[in-house]
Amino acid sequence: MKHHFLGLAANYSRKERLAHTFAVGRKKDYQELSEFLRQKYEGEAILTKNGRSALALALKAYFEPGDAVIVNGFTCYAVYEAIKAAHLTPVWADISSEDLNYNATTLGRLEISKNVKGIIIQNSLGNPVDVATVEKFAKKHNLTIIEDLAHSAGVKYPDGREAGTVGAAAAFSFGKDKAIDTISGGAVVLRYPHKNVIKAPSKLPKISDTLRARFYPLFGAVAQGLSYIYLSGAWMRALVKIHWVEKSADNTLDLDRKIAKFEAKLALRQFKALKKSGEKPLREFCLVRDRKEVLKKLQKSGYYFGGVWYEKPVSPERYYKKVHFPENECPVAVEVAEKITNYPTFYSKKDLKKAHEIVAEYREEIK
Repeated sequence: MKHHFLGLAANYSRKERLAHTFAVGRKKDYQELSEFLRQKYEGEAILTKNGRSALALALKAYFEPGDAVIVNGFTCYAVYEAIKAAHLTPVWADISSEDLNYNATTLGRLEISKNVKGIIIQNSLGNPVDVATVEKFAKKHNLTIIEDLAHSAGVKYPDGREAGTVGAAAAFSFGKDKAIDTISGGAVVLRYPHKNVIKAPSKLPKISDTLRARFYPLFGAVAQGLSYIYLSGAWMRALVKIHWVEKSADNTLDLDRKIAKFEAKLALRQFKALKKSGEKPLREFCLVRDRKEVLKKLQKSGYYFGGVWYEKPVSPERYYKKVHFPENECPVAVEVAEKITNYPTFYSKKDLKKAHEIVAEYREEIK
């Protein structure tokens, strides 16, 4: 078993790797991706540097500084960063351990003050939220719904509607291991009239960011080769140290820059393939006791499960203190963060057979 790194892009076939590295982007690729998103999600499409920038623009479009928005209590720091960039306040809702989303019960525990104006749907790890319940709750409290589709482009809600077609806006991330993965980039579709003027990013991405995104799959290929002599970790740490690889959570929010042209081309290709195949992007998870021991056993068997998603209710851990997360209000999210392990998207079902056996020994449900 290979010791994989870097997520989906690291596991490209040679053809896919070359197609990514040498993709030629043109101005028309911006236009074609924007038009595709406009038609599919029926709104104004704006292309952005990354997903957190897209979400920040969505929030700026529909809310005023000082407003508060309800957010999943088990999420990424990028979501919190977008909320703060829009000068809003997060209201954390606890989750169900079954699908990692808030539900009628956890939403019902919240105190909805007059400054709470919106709610962000996350569809955690590609698991669709009960959107009818969210809509009922939003209508009762006069809340605007924003859909964050970083994990869930192409996913269908329980009532049959597609994610991205329900809220006032839909935000997308095209970052590593997301539903649409071009290494970086993002987009937002503003579906309903918005009261605030939004300026679309006009600057091209920095050359350094474009080069990192373009060569990332090649770095992954080298990591795979080095895994046979146990040097993958050293290789990756060196790349991060010299800034040739950027950790996803460190990709800075920037409302002035947009996606690289070649990434727009690749994103459109993936959207069309997703539409054609009807596949639902989903990261399988399991709750376990003694997670460190589980991960250690997996690594000994040749598996790399390093991307826990999430080791804290708001991850990564190095940013957690900045959030001032109310752990007493979201006890399930806290416990899930201590026990969750995720099956990486870059192994086949056949490859994961042994991993499932290892994890099964430690499976533990939250009561």
